[in-house]
Amino acid sequence: MKNDISNRDDVHLLVSSFYDKIRANETVGPFFNEVITDWDAHIERLTTFWEASLFLKTRYTGNPLDVHVKVDQENNNIINELHFGIWLNLWFETLDELFVGDYTENAKRRARKMGTFLYLKIFEARQKA
Repeated sequence: MKNDISNRDDVHLLVSSFYDKIRANETVGPFFNEVITDWDAHIERLTTFWEASLFLKTRYTGNPLDVHVKVDQENNNIINELHFGIWLNLWFETLDELFVGDYTENAKRRARKMGTFLYLKIFEARQKA
């Protein structure tokens, strides 16, 4: 029986399981595998990000927007809606495999909004370049 996401350990399981799928994906994996050199640190950083997003009890201090814009620029502006769609589908798939409940559904909503925001900001940065 699945439970809802309820603590940092659950978030860590979600994030690490999700990035296992991302890393193995032929379409989006290369973006991550070429940029991230310390996967343990990345998983911890993203666990903190999602813990802050879901539970509002920690503070994330990174700037994911700048990182995503830079990765797009370094890849000749080829990141598109397909990449974000794969990312979101893998996130939903991982959530559905591991959890069920209100926080799980909130994690889906937040990822959908974040993906849309990041994609729009990447497009906006291209227009300014």
